[in-house]
Amino acid sequence: MQLNKEIAAVVTGGSSGLGAATARKLAGHGVKVTLFDVNEEAGKALAQEIGGQFVKVDVTSDDSVKAGLDAAEAAHGPTRILVNCAGIAPVAKTTSRGEPHPMDMFQTVINVNLVGTFRCTSFAGTRMANLEPLTEDGERGVIISTASVAAFDGQIGQAAYAASKGGIAALTLPVARDLSKSGIRVMTVAPGIFETPMLRGLSQEVQDSLGQQVPFPSRLGRGDEYAQLVEAICTNPMLNGETIRLDGAIRMAPR
Repeated sequence: MQLNKEIAAVVTGGSSGLGAATARKLAGHGVKVTLFDVNEEAGKALAQEIGGQFVKVDVTSDDSVKAGLDAAEAAHGPTRILVNCAGIAPVAKTTSRGEPHPMDMFQTVINVNLVGTFRCTSFAGTRMANLEPLTEDGERGVIISTASVAAFDGQIGQAAYAASKGGIAALTLPVARDLSKSGIRVMTVAPGIFETPMLRGLSQEVQDSLGQQVPFPSRLGRGDEYAQLVEAICTNPMLNGETIRLDGAIRMAPR
């Protein structure tokens, strides 16, 4: 797919972190970007910066996602690219100090990260399937989701987060197969330790220590590097049905 002003994209979790970097990268190619997020202040500011639009969307709600897609299409035309970056990462052990893992927390993480990703994928994919093809191959759209190395190397306290991200990785191939007849490619990126608003709140010493755990390059990943991979996936038609680790060769220790 060519990235240009004729293409419209939706980025969930687009107000900050990897989603914001992706929005900037796509907009830099002229792509018309709609940001979905619950962080209204940051989302509106970024939308103004990149010449896109912000829609307050809760990915755990059918009605909210449908309304967001309607708003995206009304402003920019049919959505051809969906990048799922919305997610949360609370920490709790399976059992701690005689108490079990809070079940409401576990279910919330699954609902936001996994079900929310699938909801946006299914709703957007249904609309993409009815569009005219863009290429000789019959490509109609691209859907990219965000897992994590925690899907494979989940650490202590990451049971809920790892389960949600493992589910996203597991969805990738069957959803790609489901949507193949409609000319829609489906990929997932599994980032390692990246600079995010949460990590930037830590001391420089802690950030440097985390970066040193990465074999090469020995530093935290940058949002633009995630966005570069999104760019490559969008423009390379043979990338389909796969989860790509973007992690500098790190394999996470138990803690």
